[in-house]
Amino acid sequence: MPALVSDVIKGSIAEELEIAMGDTILSIDGEKMQDMIDYKFLCKNELITVEIQKSNGDIEEIELEKDYDEDLGIVFESAVFDRVKPCLNNCIFCFVAQQPDGLRDTLYVKDDDYRLSYLQGTYITTTNLTEKDKDRISKLHLGPFYISVHTTNPELRVKMLRNPNAGKIMENLKWFSDNEIPFHTQIVLCPDYNDGKELERTLKDLSSLGDSLLSVAIVPVGITQFRSDELKSVDKKVAEETIKIASNYKKVCCSDEFFLLAGKNIPNSDYYGNFSQLDDGVGSLRMIMDDFDELDLPQKIENSLTICFACSVAAETAFNYISKGLSKIENLTCIVKPVKSTYWGKNITVAGLITSEDLINSIKDVEADYIIVPSIMLKPYTNLFLDGKTLDYVKEKTSKNIVVFEDNYSVSEVLDLI
Repeated sequence: MPALVSDVIKGSIAEELEIAMGDTILSIDGEKMQDMIDYKFLCKNELITVEIQKSNGDIEEIELEKDYDEDLGIVFESAVFDRVKPCLNNCIFCFVAQQPDGLRDTLYVKDDDYRLSYLQGTYITTTNLTEKDKDRISKLHLGPFYISVHTTNPELRVKMLRNPNAGKIMENLKWFSDNEIPFHTQIVLCPDYNDGKELERTLKDLSSLGDSLLSVAIVPVGITQFRSDELKSVDKKVAEETIKIASNYKKVCCSDEFFLLAGKNIPNSDYYGNFSQLDDGVGSLRMIMDDFDELDLPQKIENSLTICFACSVAAETAFNYISKGLSKIENLTCIVKPVKSTYWGKNITVAGLITSEDLINSIKDVEADYIIVPSIMLKPYTNLFLDGKTLDYVKEKTSKNIVVFEDNYSVSEVLDLI
């Protein structure tokens, strides 16, 4: 795909140059770009020449002078400008394979691209990592990367990823470590596969990788009602065992779901270190609660107001905590409405997978001045839900005043409402 402009930041160099949505950046200083990595590198010069193909087909060449680290202010349609490296695995727990037809097209794309891992924090398995890829990573000293490990047992990893090349994981991780390339890792825990003793083996192997290993996140397998084969979900017993095993190793954190499943309190912030894997649900509830504790709340508001937090089932604990604190404010009433997933099934409890219809069914009878939802329910930079319906559609169907919190991990925006 080309370096297609999807937006331009207001007040930026790009806006001044009248670069617009639909234009294509063909080259910088005569160099064609394969991804945002090239783009950022080429933009480091103070004097650059940008070749642009306008949306009407005209080609322009612009010379400009700027500060060394000054960004042009272009938002691209994709972080890669050539073909995204596809996933060559067929993992037993693959979420893409558990989806029905009719969702957004992008949800069916299975990428395994080291560039997206570096640029956007997506996970890679390294099964399609070539020597050419490694040479580029080493030469530019890219990082950190996010790597899906799951298990370091070669035979088990081949079985779980259904790829004969999957058994080389420790070899690849040692290459990252030897070249001082930092990386985070992830383990999707599947009961009867990579839990128990296999988990202990994996964590022991990972602990041998030195300072290049930044963190290990353990998350429970997500199982939808659309699965065609049997796979066990994490229960209370497995959750308790996993938390206990993980506690014996540094840099290892279980996702919040494990503590909820085990019936335990969410750990204090010290447990999560620098909160490096929030998007994997590791520490997000603790961050929400800690952020709330730092707010300077009024004792009273002038007019009576009712707000409703429409949250995921997984986040209900945190928002009950917040609601209890906010309810101490005179004239303010708080409601917590966890949105249950009838679309995916009861085992899916995260906000990022909530559909418009499930949200509608949950809030249609709620009496509140504001319904608050986190932005993670929507596709980034859009008002689209997972099922392709818009926020306006939900507002129309419910006649509710819906407010989207832009920061998924902060409730400080509630002060703007009260």
